[in-house]
Amino acid sequence: MRITVIGGGVGCARFVLGLREYVSSEDSIDVVVNTADDWWVSGLRIAPDHDSLLYALAGVNDTVRGWGRSDETERVAGELHAWGTAPEWFTLGDLDLGTHIARTAWLRAGESVSDVYRRLGSRWDLGVTLHPATDTEIDTQVITDEGRIHFQEWWVKHRSQIPARGFEQLNIASAAPSEGAREAIENADVILLAPSNPVVSIGPVLAVPGMRDLLRGARAKIVGVSGIIDGSVVRGMADACLSAIGVETSARAVAEHYGARKAGGILDGWLVDETDAAAVDPLTALGIRTRAVPLWLRDPASSAQVARDAVALAR
Repeated sequence: MRITVIGGGVGCARFVLGLREYVSSEDSIDVVVNTADDWWVSGLRIAPDHDSLLYALAGVNDTVRGWGRSDETERVAGELHAWGTAPEWFTLGDLDLGTHIARTAWLRAGESVSDVYRRLGSRWDLGVTLHPATDTEIDTQVITDEGRIHFQEWWVKHRSQIPARGFEQLNIASAAPSEGAREAIENADVILLAPSNPVVSIGPVLAVPGMRDLLRGARAKIVGVSGIIDGSVVRGMADACLSAIGVETSARAVAEHYGARKAGGILDGWLVDETDAAAVDPLTALGIRTRAVPLWLRDPASSAQVARDAVALAR
């Protein structure tokens, strides 16, 4: 069985870890990763969603902070701040900087983002293949009353406290699905939307021209896992993002936002938490087969069970 996951960030990483725990040695996992929160800092290309997945799957992530490498030092970051080449509100660890330097060197040498993903992924036995959603730079800009700012500034520095009026990806009109993403979707037996931020992690992937057509034409069933439980976000500030696009912070509203594939959307199925069981019948009536199961990814066992439930619904 070939399983393709779409998402990015910590929520996606925890879900994929559970999926890896669940599948057999005969199965394969591909992850189509959001690249729209990537950006340039001190001349280096930073890719937070990809690196969260890479480090978690390699077992070298910082599980306390929830991002970056474990056993980090930050001496170089202090120097970058002193020289004024990096904002003080965005700190990178020394080991993490090694990844960014390698990535930037390969990109400067003319390699594609897909090439860089393969190089970085070859260092460890991940048990998963990561693909960028696109090889085009599509950094997300947040539209505010004061103007536009990069998503990372809005997210990290301002903690999403500045009201957002919308989100736009630069160069999105000229982007296309990467070859790896295309192949992973076309040849999947199961496609899963991770419990990632629907607006800034899943949304930019779906915004890549041609991506929705690929999903609607896929032979595999598409099942999403809600990152909203009992009206609250599990992690991060997805509620601020949903409010900016006029979507209620609820498992039902997010599923309606994605839409039923039979009605022009992308979902065949949707997993909600037991606390959101009231959404099952209304969503099923819309053509999205919905089940209520425990969704908290507390440990490897619970994460594997959520993965098992998602695959079972798809099959």
